Amino acid sequence: MEIYETESEIAKKKNWLLSLVVTVLVSFGVLIVFQGGALAAAPYLFNITLTEIVELMSGDFSSENGRMAILFIQGIGSGIGFWVAAYVIMHFIDKADLHWEIQLPRFNLQGAVVIVLITLGAMLFNSLLIYWNSHLALPEFMSETEAWMREMEDQMAELTKFLTDFQSIPELLMGLLVIGVLAGIGEEMFFRGLLQPKMHLYTGNAHLGVWVTAIIFSAIHVQFFGFLPRVFLGAIFGYMYLYSGSLVYPIFGHILNNSFTVLLVYMANQGWVDFDMESPDIVSYPLAILGLLVLVAGIIYFKKINKPNGELDQGI
Repeated sequence: MEIYETESEIAKKKNWLLSLVVTVLVSFGVLIVFQGGALAAAPYLFNITLTEIVELMSGDFSSENGRMAILFIQGIGSGIGFWVAAYVIMHFIDKADLHWEIQLPRFNLQGAVVIVLITLGAMLFNSLLIYWNSHLALPEFMSETEAWMREMEDQMAELTKFLTDFQSIPELLMGLLVIGVLAGIGEEMFFRGLLQPKMHLYTGNAHLGVWVTAIIFSAIHVQFFGFLPRVFLGAIFGYMYLYSGSLVYPIFGHILNNSFTVLLVYMANQGWVDFDMESPDIVSYPLAILGLLVLVAGIIYFKKINKPNGELDQGI
């Protein structure tokens, strides 16, 4: 079970709507402040103008230091921003205690090895979900909406391709820090650490809490044709927390998933492996099925070795 101990009136089930409204408002406020601060600092740190940054966002990737600048803005504005938003809500509004003195010792080598297997299995199976989702076709009367969604997705794909086209080791390290570490910590602190216990309380069901949070987690990324794979990953991270009572496991799994993808992209760019993150037209069904088997076996075993923790935890 998740650990989120609070006696704050706003965090109680009867005040769920007020709590969610406050969570949304505070989160957007914090993210805007951090995005703005990073945007203001980027020109001085990376010798780039605000005009060039805006042009980068619109598809002009000619700026020499553009990749590092955008990664910096993303790392501060989103990674650290989500982390701080979670902290502000937990400590100043909900007055909650995550009891890290309990959570940290629950992370051990055996559990970490299982998380590695679960993450690798999830990545293999997720390739099938990516393939299915990328071929999503809306009804004919929604053709204009689908065209708009495809255009948005293509723009996001181009930006992602630019951000991960690392030309040096420092850029690779920056990518691992921002996309792997900061995103893994910040998003897990916010979505699994803060939001999932709330959804568990409000729905009255731990599994609903995991999946509702995973849906919100995916929706916030605003990538329509990557929605299902991200829901799936969010749910996997959610069950890592639910079954262990330690937020360290989903943070570790999230960092592992993102960092491994970044390294694959880098190795593909160097010609060392055959991997194209933006081309989901080919999928290996045997590998996807193998991944699902590894994933299911890993989750079952992970739940088994962490069962005593689940029996002792306190909910929100």
